Amino acid sequence: AKLWADLGGQPVLAWVLRALGDPASGISELVVVADVQDHHRVVELSADVAPRLGCRCVAGGSRRQESVLNGLRACSGDMVLIHDGARPGVSAELLARVLVAAGRVGAATAYIPVTDSIARIADDRVDETLARDQMGAIQTPQAFARQLLVTAHERALAEGLEADDDAALVMAMGAPVAAVLGDYRNLKLTRADDMTALRSWLVTPERYQR
Repeated sequence: AKLWADLGGQPVLAWVLRALGDPASGISELVVVADVQDHHRVVELSADVAPRLGCRCVAGGSRRQESVLNGLRACSGDMVLIHDGARPGVSAELLARVLVAAGRVGAATAYIPVTDSIARIADDRVDETLARDQMGAIQTPQAFARQLLVTAHERALAEGLEADDDAALVMAMGAPVAAVLGDYRNLKLTRADDMTALRSWLVTPERYQR
């Protein structure tokens, strides 16, 4: 439901599709993994805000990793980029930088530096403090050589391996992943106050001072 929430008079998903459809993004093919009942709506929205790409929809699986693998199998390019539809603050420029980095290394992910102190918590106690200058909060977009990511997902399914994101599956194979500086405005819409922040950054940016 969050993908269809109103953000500046248009659905959250529209902001993502528009960035992907921008020629500066480097994207040439669009595959959206979504609930079957939303496919027609997604295709119509894509035709409106990202007509350059066209749009193919595929059904999701019972788990995120199955959904991603379904989408990968529908892609035809040598490189693929994965982005969360609940991150409407993504820019074409960030998409392009992640793709370029993945083209050099084979895999890349956006991240933002951690500004808070970080600790490992166990049984409601601080177990260990971690050096934040070595920490980053992982975002999407993430980009990969397509066959590398297909292999990583197929291996994960066979071995019962689960991970929070696709880069972690690739790293589990021992493959390198480039880290690309992301954008704090590329926030994942999770809580109610996230929408307030996104509106201030995207809809009324003249009121927001960096």
